[in-house]
Amino acid sequence: MIVVVGIGADGMAGLAPPARTELARATVIYGSQRQLALLDDTVRAVRRPWPSPLLPAIDTLLDGADADVHVIASGDPLLHGIGSTLIRAYGADRVAVLPHVSSVTLACSRLGWAVQDTEVISLVTADTVSAIRRGGQAVVLSRDRTSPVELARLLTATGRGDSEVTILEQLGGPRELRRSSTAREWVARPPGDVDDLNVVAVRYLPDDRRSGALPDDLFDHDGQLTKQGMRAVTLAALAPRPGELLWDVGAGSGSVAIEWCLTGTGCRAVAFERDSERRRRIADNARTFGVALDIRGSAPAELADAPTPAAIFVGGGVTNPGLLQACWERLPAGGRLVANVVTAESEAVLVQWYSQHGGELAKFQHYRGEPVGAFTGWRPAMPVTQWSVTKPDTT
Repeated sequence: MIVVVGIGADGMAGLAPPARTELARATVIYGSQRQLALLDDTVRAVRRPWPSPLLPAIDTLLDGADADVHVIASGDPLLHGIGSTLIRAYGADRVAVLPHVSSVTLACSRLGWAVQDTEVISLVTADTVSAIRRGGQAVVLSRDRTSPVELARLLTATGRGDSEVTILEQLGGPRELRRSSTAREWVARPPGDVDDLNVVAVRYLPDDRRSGALPDDLFDHDGQLTKQGMRAVTLAALAPRPGELLWDVGAGSGSVAIEWCLTGTGCRAVAFERDSERRRRIADNARTFGVALDIRGSAPAELADAPTPAAIFVGGGVTNPGLLQACWERLPAGGRLVANVVTAESEAVLVQWYSQHGGELAKFQHYRGEPVGAFTGWRPAMPVTQWSVTKPDTT
């Protein structure tokens, strides 16, 4: 059995009796150097710092163990912590967790925020761009002392310089410190003495959160953009689920890939675009929306090394020799493929694939009201043909 004990910055003084009892009976305790240093002389167990890399050590944690193995961890080990990693490796029946108060709860208590209304974002392994939001509030778990200023710079660069940023250091300990400012002010006068043990509480301003398909003018583009109405129809056909990966082939501005990533927890996307200037725009758009896209060059040349997708959207290039075939071959059974086209030649390709593999074939025509003298007339957009299909299991 592995027993994981959460501990706060106040060390042994803040532990509940059951946690003290576990540590007192332990024979070996694993943890980081900082966490192990919080233990006092009442804990007689052998202290073993985690090696780097960590995962190989976790895989052998119970090898040859005749008694329980103990692990010390910060705060709540099940909140972006080692507790969840150990349960994935060994199963819930072999891991017991004694949580401490989490840094998120402590941060919310200091600010008077309701925990259920506060998003939790971890930068321990993720890129800082993943903490950009267009409104709301979040507690951001920092990687180290550099995370707060990096986040402030990104917020300012993406038009959120008025966001209220509070750095909370050594939460719950005798050296607890709280400092508040706007993101723009932190960039102008970055603090040089931030502790490595910190979290950042952010109230994102201005608050311009939107649900559903985003307006076209929020994206930087050169006209190669799946328009808002068609984007809504396309995402409905792609049917994203939490944790899934999308290929956006012929990504243009990256709008479909970005909205895919915003729809569910853990949704990811690879954007394929042959034009270098459009790839730059995709990166800028992704940063604006706090999305970390994997941006690659032309398809089908660069499809081979990409991770296996759950869904593929083809927004351009269906007449390129071998493109649809390469996408179809990499799509796993049960995966979805959606392709949108506007030319007769591209439509002919989709009709052929529809006749071979089934699915759904639809044509969408949108009209926009525009002035005609003193009156209003309908201006048609180019009709869009869409083929959507779920790949069957042929085994």
